[in-house]
Amino acid sequence: MSVAARSVTGMTAAFIARQEGLGSRFDAIAATDREIAAAFARRAAQVDEARRFSEATTPAEASPGGRWTAAMVAEREFVSELAVTLRLPQRTAETLIAESTALADDLPATRAALAAGEISYRHAQVLVRQAWTIPAAGKPGFEAALLRTAGHLTAAKLKYKARVLRERLHPETILARHTISLLDRKVLIEADADGMASLWLYDTAERVTAAHLRVSVTAQSLQCPTETRTLTQLRADVLTDLLLDGVTPTSATSGTTGGSGGVSGGVGVGVGVGIRATVNVTVPVLTLMGQSEEPGHLEGYGPIDPETARKLAGGATGFTRLLTHPETGVVLSVGRDRYKVPKPLKKWLRLRDETCRFPGCNNPAGRCDLDHSLDWQFDGLTAHDNLANLCGGCHSLKSETGWTVTHLPDGFLHWTTPTGRTFTTEPAILIHTTLPATNAVPPPQKPAPDETEPPDPPEPEPAPF
Repeated sequence: MSVAARSVTGMTAAFIARQEGLGSRFDAIAATDREIAAAFARRAAQVDEARRFSEATTPAEASPGGRWTAAMVAEREFVSELAVTLRLPQRTAETLIAESTALADDLPATRAALAAGEISYRHAQVLVRQAWTIPAAGKPGFEAALLRTAGHLTAAKLKYKARVLRERLHPETILARHTISLLDRKVLIEADADGMASLWLYDTAERVTAAHLRVSVTAQSLQCPTETRTLTQLRADVLTDLLLDGVTPTSATSGTTGGSGGVSGGVGVGVGVGIRATVNVTVPVLTLMGQSEEPGHLEGYGPIDPETARKLAGGATGFTRLLTHPETGVVLSVGRDRYKVPKPLKKWLRLRDETCRFPGCNNPAGRCDLDHSLDWQFDGLTAHDNLANLCGGCHSLKSETGWTVTHLPDGFLHWTTPTGRTFTTEPAILIHTTLPATNAVPPPQKPAPDETEPPDPPEPEPAPF
């Protein structure tokens, strides 16, 4: 055999060995993925069994004096404890319970395919969510038609196929379903890394498409030889400018807008120019002075870079600066150059908590109740270590069910579930309640009110974070 032939043979053997080695590793990955799918199937069965047990053992009557029925108390206790057990928001836990029930009762073949590892849980979710509104008689055929190819499709491809099939089987017209879905339109914010965030809009297809087209056309009109921004960057800048300083059409008579964004009735009056929500930014004093690069803290988001923090604290529209001691974290000052400062304790608690303090809840503190952890009627104090921000739903959950809470030092809350399990929630910002004995820097004293000063203007609405 020639040298060249031996070289080719050696390369071929090495190539075959490499491919076989990779193949065995991919087989191991696939086996693990099947185990994960089977674990999801077990979890779904366990969630549904726990739901059935909870419902079967619900007391006939609720505790005296409560506003909720026994069934409501049992249902909310079950959902909330499942949520904190799996570290899920309560709405997500509710969806998991509904999915688990559907797999157990309505789509047994999907549950079997999941348990066998033939499909992933994401595939199962596609089938469950598309099948929810299909008549019971049509579900077996819907399920069988999709499972024939589900194991070979991505979840996105399966969703498209399921959506097309659902249109043929759904008893209601698409117009009727679209009218109901209109009620779910919403805007969400999602924090990202490096001082960035995403804004999500869920609305009708024509509005979202039209909004994207307007942003794109405006961005394209700004392109020129001297423009250094990309089209993608221009779209982002245009949309931000429109949202922060744009004009919202409204009616002078009815105060409503038309479905297409136009004015409905009366004479259109542009409002909204320059309107800004009020946001709190916490800045260490040394950062503000340029002697430290410690990040600031933007309410509803988290850490921001020092330069942005200094800029916002310097008087940017719509922001309230809060200066903190560089070592203790004690609030030294709140800006008063824009609007009336809220009561000190309320402000302090809003900064400390930032969101609802029930485990897993992210409703902003600005839209929460200040709850006495130990009720006022039982001699609870109106003090920082007996108060916490709770949204309306979580406040009712604490009042009407077996959930209890105890305050720990530094704003930590110790929650106990109705079954006796415990979870701890942390404050958004650690603000010490006392200064250290040495090297203490006391907060500045509030000046005595000037009797001749006019009253402060009304406080603007808090930012929708």
